[in-house]
Amino acid sequence: MSTGIVIYLIAVNITEFLLFGIDKRKAIRGEWRVPESTLLSLAVFGGAVGGILGMKVFHHKTKHPKFSLGMPVILVMEIAAMCFSHIRGIVS
Repeated sequence: MSTGIVIYLIAVNITEFLLFGIDKRKAIRGEWRVPESTLLSLAVFGGAVGGILGMKVFHHKTKHPKFSLGMPVILVMEIAAMCFSHIRGIVS
């Protein structure tokens, strides 16, 4: 896997993790929230690990099937896509 892809994945997962923390804090305070579509979109674009960790660490969105089931499904799909890409030689 190229260095650029690794850096991207690290950045998107850190961002996703932090957004879960920010959203939890804002939920407690009754303030503006991070849209669910933003959290799910970042997961789809490579941030599923950060999302799952954010759910666990901040105890946030754990009762929403869209997240409790969706994040692991997205992660499995991402792993499958990376394996397929590696086998096909798309990503070395």
